[in-house]
Amino acid sequence: MINKEWVIEKTKSLFKGDKVIWMVVAFLTLISLLAVYSASESVANRSYHGNNAFVLLRHALMLLLGLGCMFGASQINYKRYSRLLLLLFWIAIPLLIYTLFFGKNLNHAQRVIGIAGVTFQTSDLAKIALIGFLARILTLRRDLLGDFKELAIRVMLPIVVIVGLIFPENFSTAAMLFMTCLVMMFLSKVKIKYIFAFVGIIIVAGAMFVLVSFVQAKDNRSTTWVNRIERFFSSEEDEDDTANFQVMQSKIAIAGGGIVGKTPGKSTQRNVLPHPYSDFIYAIIIEEYGLLGGIFVLALYMILLYRATRIMLRAPQSFGALLAMGLAFSLVMQALVNMGVAVGLFPVTGQPLPFISMGGTSLLFTGMSIGIIISVTKEIDKVKNDETDSEIEVAETDS
Repeated sequence: MINKEWVIEKTKSLFKGDKVIWMVVAFLTLISLLAVYSASESVANRSYHGNNAFVLLRHALMLLLGLGCMFGASQINYKRYSRLLLLLFWIAIPLLIYTLFFGKNLNHAQRVIGIAGVTFQTSDLAKIALIGFLARILTLRRDLLGDFKELAIRVMLPIVVIVGLIFPENFSTAAMLFMTCLVMMFLSKVKIKYIFAFVGIIIVAGAMFVLVSFVQAKDNRSTTWVNRIERFFSSEEDEDDTANFQVMQSKIAIAGGGIVGKTPGKSTQRNVLPHPYSDFIYAIIIEEYGLLGGIFVLALYMILLYRATRIMLRAPQSFGALLAMGLAFSLVMQALVNMGVAVGLFPVTGQPLPFISMGGTSLLFTGMSIGIIISVTKEIDKVKNDETDSEIEVAETDS
């Protein structure tokens, strides 16, 4: 007979790490299944003869794969990610270059590539890789933090390369990744004046790029960015404009939800609002679960950030803590942008709600990010006063 206590102990050993983060993931998974099942009615009617169950099954499969990536990543000692993510960093650069010139068109932008019949957004891989690269270099080479020249070559230049390759076709992702990098530099105690100088250079370079692109061609991504920003700050609302229509319908959904919502499955805007199962799923959640449901979802992401912050406070300036904080900040910022677009705080952009929106490989990379964070929590309790020396042993010193 199988020993019940042995099974319990074995299960506990597999799910080690921050229990609160495991609970957050469980709630996000449940909310995702409920919200996507309801919000996907329009796409089910349009493409699958009204078969919502098929859409839900497909999404559940991707969620399961995402959870598998999370579980697998959590079982790897976080110290191994120092070299692994460095390798992914060097792989990400040629992939981004290939995507920029030969990527498949998705929503009028070349953001994805196809491998063996599967498409994935290379910026998702690049985000994890860059965050891991920065956590590594900022931990191992603390001696260069006070030298602007060395900092520019070893830290700022890699950021510019990755963010610069994402920027032309995906402004919002590039901006969020750049902000994450700045936060990691700040937490690593890079001098504030160096950070401000870096930001100033990037703003000037980015503005020049947009200006030149806008002048040279009237039908490119720069034109789209400028138009979206102009519409966002405009007091006029044109119902024929796609972006304004999306925001208007999203606000109608939110207003209709009230405090407690219309109850699950009773959304009316899901059949009117474009992309209710991805970009605007937060509006559907509020419509069906009310303001309380919206606050609960927001709280889940805030809890994830809080748990990562606790890691940072317990092991300041360590590779694991900086890696976990960078990944958590990136996920939470993406969630806040998605929510901000839904309620009209930000211009329309195509950012899914992490681990809730219906998606493909983005769920896998989100799961991987959370798994790495959990891996750090499993080991962080073992960090002692000699942490600095042990962290240097995590990865070989760069030459």
